[in-house]
Amino acid sequence: MPIELVTNSIHHLADSTRTVQAYLEFTKRTGEKPYSYAGEPPAGVPRTRGEYRGHAVQVEDARPIADRLSLDVEGVAVVQRASVVRGFWDEAQTLALGHPETAQLVKDITGASRVVVFDHTLRRHQEGAADRTPDALRQPAKRVHVDQTILSGPKRVREIMGEQADALLTRRAAIINVWRPIAYPARDWPLAVGDVRTIDPDDLIAADLIFPLRKGETYGVAFNPAQRWLYIRNLQLDEALLIKCWDSDPSVARFAPHTGFEDPTTPPGTPLRQSIEFRTIAFFD
Repeated sequence: MPIELVTNSIHHLADSTRTVQAYLEFTKRTGEKPYSYAGEPPAGVPRTRGEYRGHAVQVEDARPIADRLSLDVEGVAVVQRASVVRGFWDEAQTLALGHPETAQLVKDITGASRVVVFDHTLRRHQEGAADRTPDALRQPAKRVHVDQTILSGPKRVREIMGEQADALLTRRAAIINVWRPIAYPARDWPLAVGDVRTIDPDDLIAADLIFPLRKGETYGVAFNPAQRWLYIRNLQLDEALLIKCWDSDPSVARFAPHTGFEDPTTPPGTPLRQSIEFRTIAFFD
């Protein structure tokens, strides 16, 4: 199936060029490492540690420049390719069809010789619901973050690839998320992505993400007025965002911060966002 970089010639919008002011939630520097438990914490231990603050930022509609966005420059790419999956909430169908097509998509865009899809997360927005609560659907992420860090990226490769990891890590590897709206275009709580060129490495704040059987590490992001924020307004069902979460190559974009955000221009009655993100590791020769 052919793939196209998204241009401003598809999915015409009457007002496709716009910037919205939105509030994004950033991590405050406190001198203590933030953490969050993805499951139940030990008795007497708070579920989270960290301080966060919302800042008003300008989020630029990148639809007019979408064909020029690059995973290795800005840290994000937009592509047009319809999925063959007809029901992403059907786990068997998503695994059997969604994982292989996502691996091929990442190979096509990056030129990687091998791509492994190791995880996916479904989200369905519910007003007032908190994320990562027991027995509840995952909610849109509402805090600026990067899924991996300079330490957790290669660690995650080792966890997934086992005995193959050391040999694979002698060459370039990258962790890339593929994010799709499902059921409806992503007008409610779209995704904002920071242009990596404007993110000061000192603004990345490592935080522990503690699961029942393992501990990961992510980056929170401190606010900096020099940061540039992008989104694709009204991302369609046959489109996907690719987001760089870690790259072993220090000469390219490595860590692209991102978050869901409340777009103040979203019309009342817009269907609440449903989305899926696939997490992939791309290996290069």
